[in-house]
Amino acid sequence: MNFFRGVMGGQAAGPQPTEAETIQKLCDRVASSTLLEDRRDAVRALKSLSKKYRMEVGTQAMDHLINILQTDRSDSEILGYALDTLYNIICNDEEEEQDEAAQKQADDLGAQFTEKFVQDPEHVTLLLTMLEEFDFHVRWPGVKLLTALLKNQGVQVQGIILVSPMGVSRLMDLLADSREVIRNDGLLLLQQLTKSNAAIQKIVAFENAFERLLDIITEEGSSDGGIVVEDCLLLLLNLLKNNSSNQNFFKEGSYIQRMKPWFEVGDDNSGWSAQKVTNLHLMLQLVRVMVSPVNSPGATASCQKSMYQCGLLQQLCTILMATGVPADILTETINTVSEVIRGSQVNQDYFASVNAPSNPPRPAIVVLLISMVNDRQPFVLRCAVLYCFQCFLYKNQKGQGEIVATLLPSTIDANSISAGQLLCGGLFSPDSLSNWCAAVALAHALQDNLTQKEQLLRVQLATSLGKPPVSLLQQCTNILSQGSKVQTRVGLLMLLCTWISNCPIAVTHFLHNQENVPFLTAQISENLGEDERLVQGLCALLLGICIYYNDNSLENYTKEKLKQLIEKRIGKENFVEKLGFITKHELYSRAAQKPQPVFPSPEQMLFDHEFTKLIKELEGVITKAVHKSSEEEKKEEEVKKTLEQHDNIVTQYKELIREQDAQIQELKEQVKSMSSQNEQMQATVTQQLSQIQQHKDQYNILKLKLGKENQSQSNSQGDGSQLNGLQTEELTQLREEVEELRKQHTLLQTQLGDKDALINTLRSQTAESSAGGSENTELLKELEALRSQVQSQSAEINQMKTERQELLRRAEAATSDAVPSSDGSLDAAKMAELESRLAAQTTETERLKEEAKKSSEGRAELEQQLASATSTVAILQTEKAKLQTEVQESKKEQDDLLMLLADQDQKIHSLKQRLKDLGETVEDEDDLDARDQTDDDEEDEDED
Repeated sequence: MNFFRGVMGGQAAGPQPTEAETIQKLCDRVASSTLLEDRRDAVRALKSLSKKYRMEVGTQAMDHLINILQTDRSDSEILGYALDTLYNIICNDEEEEQDEAAQKQADDLGAQFTEKFVQDPEHVTLLLTMLEEFDFHVRWPGVKLLTALLKNQGVQVQGIILVSPMGVSRLMDLLADSREVIRNDGLLLLQQLTKSNAAIQKIVAFENAFERLLDIITEEGSSDGGIVVEDCLLLLLNLLKNNSSNQNFFKEGSYIQRMKPWFEVGDDNSGWSAQKVTNLHLMLQLVRVMVSPVNSPGATASCQKSMYQCGLLQQLCTILMATGVPADILTETINTVSEVIRGSQVNQDYFASVNAPSNPPRPAIVVLLISMVNDRQPFVLRCAVLYCFQCFLYKNQKGQGEIVATLLPSTIDANSISAGQLLCGGLFSPDSLSNWCAAVALAHALQDNLTQKEQLLRVQLATSLGKPPVSLLQQCTNILSQGSKVQTRVGLLMLLCTWISNCPIAVTHFLHNQENVPFLTAQISENLGEDERLVQGLCALLLGICIYYNDNSLENYTKEKLKQLIEKRIGKENFVEKLGFITKHELYSRAAQKPQPVFPSPEQMLFDHEFTKLIKELEGVITKAVHKSSEEEKKEEEVKKTLEQHDNIVTQYKELIREQDAQIQELKEQVKSMSSQNEQMQATVTQQLSQIQQHKDQYNILKLKLGKENQSQSNSQGDGSQLNGLQTEELTQLREEVEELRKQHTLLQTQLGDKDALINTLRSQTAESSAGGSENTELLKELEALRSQVQSQSAEINQMKTERQELLRRAEAATSDAVPSSDGSLDAAKMAELESRLAAQTTETERLKEEAKKSSEGRAELEQQLASATSTVAILQTEKAKLQTEVQESKKEQDDLLMLLADQDQKIHSLKQRLKDLGETVEDEDDLDARDQTDDDEEDEDED
């Protein structure tokens, strides 16, 4: 312990060791001491030296400290000292006293030690396991050390944590720590962890990060909270920015609705703290991330809809119109509202209805435009207002029409300031920035809207007393020719190019002024300085638009004459070169990157984002139009006409196809209805067949009865009075049955006539819908078969009718023949003999009738049994088919099960083999069966 007293400040006799020697002795003690207390004191001493002698401690002690983390896990105190020491040698704390060179050297030193630490990924994994310790002296320094590692070697450490099991989940648990120091440092750790790594961002988001962070923000007081709220907001920005998956998760989780209370500001907005301004600024940035123009249009539109429905847009507009709001918060709020309404018709309509709390109330758009054209307002605020106006008009033809309408003579109100008046005032203001902003704003009111371009031609301006009014188009060209500042001329040229592009009427109005074309050619042909090259390029673009969109309505300025003028005065190559100056300008590429106008200074405010799209679209076609000859143009016009004709033909064919589709659909419906009718007819025919079969059976029975009765009558002609009475009674019954059959036959004939009419109708409909496809042809064949079947049945019924009539005639003839002649000349002997013979024949007749009756009953019973047997056979055949189907399915399922069992046996065999290879004892099924047999034998013996 004397050694440590010397190190920790005690005075020792003799020469003092150097710092390197002291650190080396401490490292040796850490490595060789067997007592935990000695190692702990040595690590504590290294910690005290690590800040002042960072280089020496890091070089000599890092390996020993990592070894302490691995071996002395049971002692939290020594772990805390080791983690603090590692943090001191790796962390690059920025000290105000250090100059840049010293700070750079310290940063390099931290990067070197970090690289040495993360060379072995197990060191980072070990550090992650340390964070599971609840002890404050272990967990807190572990969080700080991991944060420092991420700052110095972020990508490498992120990769190690990403592949570590439950690595991110362990870090997310820090947010639930009840100790605020650890929770707050955990926020800083997660900020570093989620930087520029989409995979980790998704994992953190799905670990319920949004819910936890929003809860912390609410607990800390939202915008009135402290630095913790700022850290939470920075972490949310990391998770959401340029991460469409997390943005969608945030929206679907209804977290946008939880942002609304953040922006509830009171009436007294004076005395905002710097922290509140920072918090609210980050909150506004968070809203902008969700509706940024760089996001997919569908996701942006969905978020815009949610923000309007939950009242967030209304809350932002309240801040926009509130008094006492700091300038930078007001500017960011304007930018946020701009992107919330951009391209959303519902949000744009709501914004148009917002009024400022003034007397009388003014529309918010008018109040913002007043700030834009006021040269005393801050530059960033004016840029924000211009962006807001552009977003309000983006894909909003209704809003464009309302803005242009405020300039038309019929709608001007002298008692109020309108948006159109402010734009005109800014357009002709002495301030060049106001000229540029007003020109760009007016150009956005005309973007992709041919109607408003034509309407704006009606605007007349009163320049001075006593002079006639001039059109807005003419006034713009007048100011352009007066040689004002470059920024003003660039703004006016952008307005004119947007105005007359894709509008032949506006081109005609522009060319109608005889001074415009000579001015443009003069500007393009001159050799001017660098500043004027952009103006020359825009003049070339304007002249090219006059050529490309020229309808040749002015004889002096047709396409051909303008091209000849360019060739004579400027030269085609020179013209194309001047036109190319626009896209080569350094500010052009900056403006083309994003819609928001962001410029370092007012002088660099030259290009508009939407105008760069117009240049990209027109530069190539104008170049081709200038180089084309009149013959090529004629050919192109012919080709255009041909294409138009082709388009008309294609349109006609499309309409014809639509009509045919409708007809086919109608025919399909008809076929469907006819199919249902066909099914009904088949059911009816089946029913009629059964009735006919019944009639046939009845007819056969009657035929047999009559045949037997005729035979018995021929055998007993002598039996006069009794036999006649019996036959007369049976014939009466037969006549009644025949009469009933006639009625049924008449009814069947009527039904068959109706069916024939229905079949003829269906046949005609089927013939008409034969274009519907093969289904109609098959239906027609079925109907023909049905008709032939019905006709054959009708023939059978007629044949039965003929046979019935023949039977009736024969029966009546037999009756007439059987009547005996009673002449009364027989004598008594013959009468006695006849009586005896009659008695015998009567007995025989009774016996025969009884046998005939029994035969008839037996036949009827046999026929009934036959019918039931037939139906039973049909049922059995159906059941047999079902059973065969089930057998096939069962066989298929058995085959599948056998395959599955084979695969399972193969897997079990392979697993047993692996277990055997690993040295485990595995019993085979044979062994198990033998053991089971042995157990059974033992049980039998016990029972015996």
